[in-house]
Amino acid sequence: MPESLPDLSLAEGILFDLDGVLTPTAEVHMRAWQAVFDDVFATWGITPAYSDADYYAYVDGKRRYDGVASLLHSRNVEVPWGDPNDPADAQTVCGIGNRKNAEFAAALRSGGVAPFPGSLALLEALRDAGSPMGVVSSSSNAEEVLSSAGIREFFTVVVDGNVAARESLTSKPAADMFRAGAERLGVAPAASVAVEDAVSGVASAVAAGFATVVGVDRGAGAEALRAAGATCIVDDLARLLPDTSASHNPETA
Repeated sequence: MPESLPDLSLAEGILFDLDGVLTPTAEVHMRAWQAVFDDVFATWGITPAYSDADYYAYVDGKRRYDGVASLLHSRNVEVPWGDPNDPADAQTVCGIGNRKNAEFAAALRSGGVAPFPGSLALLEALRDAGSPMGVVSSSSNAEEVLSSAGIREFFTVVVDGNVAARESLTSKPAADMFRAGAERLGVAPAASVAVEDAVSGVASAVAAGFATVVGVDRGAGAEALRAAGATCIVDDLARLLPDTSASHNPETA
């Protein structure tokens, strides 16, 4: 039997992750991380090789530098943290993170980005219903991605990596970012909905007190999202549209 899905229009507010939930930029992030870590691992002789499984386990959903540190720690590699102003070739956590950001920014600006069709349809329906919406993203590029995708206007609140750094918010899976999003939106987490595709993001929303957490399976796996606390799983946000027919063909990520 298909699981019961929430009516988001009844929620006090809805907070969405961005990459992989609203836009297919998670794939761009994945390719950028792959390029950077392949080079780092080859240069330093780190084994085993970096893989997509590493992305989901150590990087996905986290702030950039936290993801670097987590991944290197998984290989028992420790390097200086460095400074956010480190050049991209610096052998520090910040230097590696900055190299990845340069790779991502170049790919975004050369290829552009469009929202997932199902995600855009849901945003339009929620806007028409008058639902307060915000974005909670660990990415420092969230504002640029939202503008490039043409969906910035849907959100009154954006809590991103820049806000987290400025306000010393602990990275997902800690509760800080989703809690800050709810406070800025002026809603109670227990009466609102969080929508996430990353295990760390689901855990963050649960820790922040969201009783309803929609897991969007774009590759992390339904079991992993549910184990982190997702209350339901979809593969396309169009599943959450009212009166969505059972014959709807989900988009693929």
